[in-house]
Amino acid sequence: MCGIVGIFDPRGTRAFDRAALVRMNQTQFHRGPVEGDVYLEPGVGFGHRRLSIIDLAAGQQPLFNEDRSVVTVFNGEIYNFRELTKELTALGYKFATRSDTETIVHAWEEWGEDCVKHLRGMFAFAIWDRNKQTFFVARDHLGIKPLHYAFLPDGTFVFGSELKSLLSFPELPRVIEPRAVEEYFAYGYVPEPRTIFKDAFKLAPGYSLTLKVGANAQNVKPKRWWDVPFTPHAPMSEKQMEEELIVRLREAVESQLEAEVPLGAFLSGGVDSSAIVAMMAGLNKGPVNTCSIAFNDPAFDESTYARQVAEQYKTNHQCETVDKDDYGLVDLLAGLYDEPYADSSAIPTYRVCELARKRVTVALSGDGGDENFAGYRRHRMAMGEQQVRSMLPLALRKPVFGFLGKAYPKADWAPRIFRAKTTFEALARDLPDGYFHGVSILVDRVRDQLFSQGFRSQLQGYRAVEVMRGHAANAPTDDPLSIIQYIDMKTYLPGDILTKVDRASMAHALEVRVPLLDHKFVEWVSGLPSSSKLRNGEGKHIFKKALEPYLSDDILYRKKMGFSIPLASWLRGPLRESMKAAVLNPMLLDTGIFNAAFLQQMIDEHLAGTKDHSTALWAVLMFEAFLRKNGADSATSVASPLIATAA
Repeated sequence: MCGIVGIFDPRGTRAFDRAALVRMNQTQFHRGPVEGDVYLEPGVGFGHRRLSIIDLAAGQQPLFNEDRSVVTVFNGEIYNFRELTKELTALGYKFATRSDTETIVHAWEEWGEDCVKHLRGMFAFAIWDRNKQTFFVARDHLGIKPLHYAFLPDGTFVFGSELKSLLSFPELPRVIEPRAVEEYFAYGYVPEPRTIFKDAFKLAPGYSLTLKVGANAQNVKPKRWWDVPFTPHAPMSEKQMEEELIVRLREAVESQLEAEVPLGAFLSGGVDSSAIVAMMAGLNKGPVNTCSIAFNDPAFDESTYARQVAEQYKTNHQCETVDKDDYGLVDLLAGLYDEPYADSSAIPTYRVCELARKRVTVALSGDGGDENFAGYRRHRMAMGEQQVRSMLPLALRKPVFGFLGKAYPKADWAPRIFRAKTTFEALARDLPDGYFHGVSILVDRVRDQLFSQGFRSQLQGYRAVEVMRGHAANAPTDDPLSIIQYIDMKTYLPGDILTKVDRASMAHALEVRVPLLDHKFVEWVSGLPSSSKLRNGEGKHIFKKALEPYLSDDILYRKKMGFSIPLASWLRGPLRESMKAAVLNPMLLDTGIFNAAFLQQMIDEHLAGTKDHSTALWAVLMFEAFLRKNGADSATSVASPLIATAA
């Protein structure tokens, strides 16, 4: 687990400044505080920060083959490296270390671009092959590890684990991309492959990029090398599915237990983390190290359930109580994420990583269970809406439910059963549009009010729903629930969940592994029938049934709580003044993005308690923190160089 950076001149001749590469590498010191190094040759530069997990004595990077013609930097873990080492040794390759990094070097030599198809793990890496005059970067199947890249104005290619490493180059234009702003205020994050900046990008999960010396690198497009298949299995009984699920889950967990440093697990008391701990307990020789955080407000506290699982499996459990008013991380989070990020659960995630690092260097997490097994409430809502859509043609639904959506009042204050406005609006749309409407942190009509007329003109009609439409069109399935799961795996999972865990864990030099996102496990689960995942309004049906011998009904079938914080009360209480100062900051208003009157209206209504605008206000507050952190206060209007023109 590390931080990687690099620089490549497609002309192959430029001599890069070592000090600039070192500075770029040091922006990610927190990702690998154990050691770091850089390598330079004409046209190429690599940097690496190391958090030692496997082969502590060797395995330093950048790492070379025997004749030093191939060099790599790598972030992540290759779980099948021992099998690959045996296979590559049989093919004649010689290994100088016991590290998983060296398998990547020799896999490239043997299979070229297809080397990624032989890797099982979480990874982002770059390779320079001097003999082939080829520069290659790749990201793992599901986007567990991040990779950002950009082309500088002179055509130089730069990459890094975090966006901040790219921003160390003053030549990189810090021009905000309008479409990214629209997407951020719809999703709460900027989805792959875009970043908040026009000229910087994320390499999407399951994609690679190959650059050749002498070729026009800026015309090269990323290439997809893996996708979630959703290929149906041969018919199985439910009992057979349950039994095979446990076998595959246990194997995925076991494959991720190797480490030469202390290892443990997050334990929230929810189904997913409890399942991981149950499997670990059956595989570990000694007690599992587990950790959780408790909140001093019972409405947000799940620690009792975590303790129940810890007692059942006799783990070495650590739990610390966090004040529910733990709101002092706003500016720190803006610095961690490098671009606007509005998921407020980043705060407790940061704290649980901080706690875990006191005892372990590697922690297994339950992330991915909801995406695999349709565990989110929004999955149930979307399928209920889809059932209504299937009974009425769009030509009838659109006018009827469109009218009801406009006429029905927004009733945040009312019991959920009477809050039908969003449902009516969703029913007037097709599946991807309706799902987008349901998951948006700010729906279209709110974003229309939030943005200034000038900024809406800049968007030239672009809507954030296009992201989901694109993924729905590419989905390898026509099953409605599977399409929604596929969309989540391309948007929410890498853009929100995995980004949150990566930045929070790396801030504390903690490696987090996610067995439920082992690509072999994901491939198998994707082929299960939708009816085995969502049944009678209950998500994760087959997952919970399979786990009944291992976990109590209290864990498996209680109401899902999530990792939430009391955001609405924070913004009316202890964060009241700082929220007002941020949302009405002249620097924010001078960007020309926002409708100042609507910002004031949201503040007034939220503080009066007549409407809950906490999500919108938090999103604006985090956007303002991003602007301050990135020196973006030179913007004076929509026409400013800070804001790009949407193409």
